Amino acid sequence: MIRASNSLIKELKKQKRENCSLLFLDNLKIINDILKKGIVPKFIITSSSEVSFETDCPIYSADAKTIEQLSDSKTPQGVVCVVEYKLNMPEKPKTNFLVLDGVQDPGNAGTLVRTAVACGFEYVYFIESVHATNSKLVRSSVGTIFDCKIFEVSRNDFINMFKKWNLKLLKADMHGENIFNFKADSQIGVVVGNEGQGVSDEIAQICSQSVSIPMKNNVESLNASVSGSIIMYQISKEQF
Repeated sequence: MIRASNSLIKELKKQKRENCSLLFLDNLKIINDILKKGIVPKFIITSSSEVSFETDCPIYSADAKTIEQLSDSKTPQGVVCVVEYKLNMPEKPKTNFLVLDGVQDPGNAGTLVRTAVACGFEYVYFIESVHATNSKLVRSSVGTIFDCKIFEVSRNDFINMFKKWNLKLLKADMHGENIFNFKADSQIGVVVGNEGQGVSDEIAQICSQSVSIPMKNNVESLNASVSGSIIMYQISKEQF
């Protein structure tokens, strides 16, 4: 294992600030999972001589302080894996899909991506939402951002694509059909709106159907990631 040079560390710190296409993964499970998927990182830097990885990428050693500076975790695990992640060019979905309309909380977005992958929703459209490369989002997704196609688009661009591709959208609404009575008869996209404002008026207008989640004890709404997850699982339940 080669000691990381000062110039390399300095350049990585700069890239971490400026290059949104680089992910600085600091979770051992996520790192090992992406390596099993055949993803080759640019670098792995570790402060532990006991950590080993099966990969062809360069592996460098560094002190614990350097790892802390490159990591976003409050409790670093002694390793940082630098991976290039390029967003996909928008394309028509071939499966059910997820639409995040103004979702800003990276924890919610990451959880929704993870659920989408688990439910076979292999296409995820981020409409003016948190960036898919946000470190907290990546951790919340437990690395599943590598298992689906993610697109970052403007609201206008998505609406134009929606019309061109003749897509079908479903949103949660307190006056909608009970989700547990709903059955999708064709490919459909689930729309999850902003945590405070909900689905934007522009996107709501192009949703052909709406569903509600029944609740007891006068609870009016659920967390965005919880609502989206319930809806996706209900739509895909017959596939399990």
